[in-house]
Amino acid sequence: MTTGYVNLYVEINLFSLVLVLIILRRTQGVSRMVEQKTFMMGIISEMVFFVADTMGVLIGSRTIPGSNSALLICKTIYFFSTAMMCFLWFLYFEYLRETLFIRERRKVRLSSLGIWIFGLLLIGNIFGKYLFYVEPDGSYHRGSLFILNYILPYSYAFIVWLRLVVDILKKDNRLSRKPQILLALFPVAPGISGIIQFFYPRVPVACVAMSLATLVLYLNWTEQLISVDPLTNISNRKQLELSFKQWSKSLGEAEKLGILLVDANNFKHINDTYGHTQGDIALITIADALRLGCKDIVGKSVIARYGGDEFVVLLITDSERVCDEIKEQINRSLVEMVSRKDLPFGLSVSIGMAVFREGDSLRGLIERADEAMYREKEQRKQQ
Repeated sequence: MTTGYVNLYVEINLFSLVLVLIILRRTQGVSRMVEQKTFMMGIISEMVFFVADTMGVLIGSRTIPGSNSALLICKTIYFFSTAMMCFLWFLYFEYLRETLFIRERRKVRLSSLGIWIFGLLLIGNIFGKYLFYVEPDGSYHRGSLFILNYILPYSYAFIVWLRLVVDILKKDNRLSRKPQILLALFPVAPGISGIIQFFYPRVPVACVAMSLATLVLYLNWTEQLISVDPLTNISNRKQLELSFKQWSKSLGEAEKLGILLVDANNFKHINDTYGHTQGDIALITIADALRLGCKDIVGKSVIARYGGDEFVVLLITDSERVCDEIKEQINRSLVEMVSRKDLPFGLSVSIGMAVFREGDSLRGLIERADEAMYREKEQRKQQ
């Protein structure tokens, strides 16, 4: 290796290391939730990967003194940290999406079996030299089973990518598709860089690809913190206000800005009779029904929890009739959701509609929708 190549390799890795270190520092203390602890552990594994890779290059090029055993240890740590990093990202994505998988400890423990097998293979490789080895002259070589260094760790990345794609394609997907699509894109860059480095090991792309992908994931996470309601996984009031501010100023001549104010009927009775846990389930069910009922909206729309048991759908349309259709779809979706979840209580909503007028504020628009909603509530009581 030439001095120029080694310097470039080290500089790229140091840049990647500093970047993820900053992300780690910014993440600490923000959340105590298990998914964020997993996120931080994934970053730490990534940093170990960067350090082991850098040290391996420095020792292998004789830029710094080191024995053949030291080079072998660096390579062993490099590959094991790769596997650990992929496993932790796999768990992190499962926690983020609140899948059934992470609710069963037995399945989580079983999923770690690949890490233990790979660890044993790396220990055995010290003597068997079937994955990689270092010659007495200090040259590094791949073993006959070197491909396992990629297949075992990257299988976690492939599985989580595949599960994300399946979830995105589901019609009754509970989570917003935009953040899921971003999550599905996360393994792509590291995966491609890993393939490149497999065929061209001297091309230093793996570390920078992983660090930049981690930055995108971190930015996505912070956006979720400030714009998403943590209970229902739909937009919060702040995101609703931002969307209204932007859309109300850029409406086309034929476009209308419509709003649906959705209120849970008898929600206090549900909370008082069945407890707040069931009350939360009721709110989640309504949010799921809103997401399902609004999935066919053409154009811009945002579904938000406005506060308590009130939700808002803000959409741009070319006809007020579309708002009526969406209202009917929401009610049908809620009936379907209640039936599917077999809830111990009845659950229905009242929906008020209003259309933006020049000079309207969001509060004014919601007040008109609120009046329409209460007229619907009165009609329900009379019926």
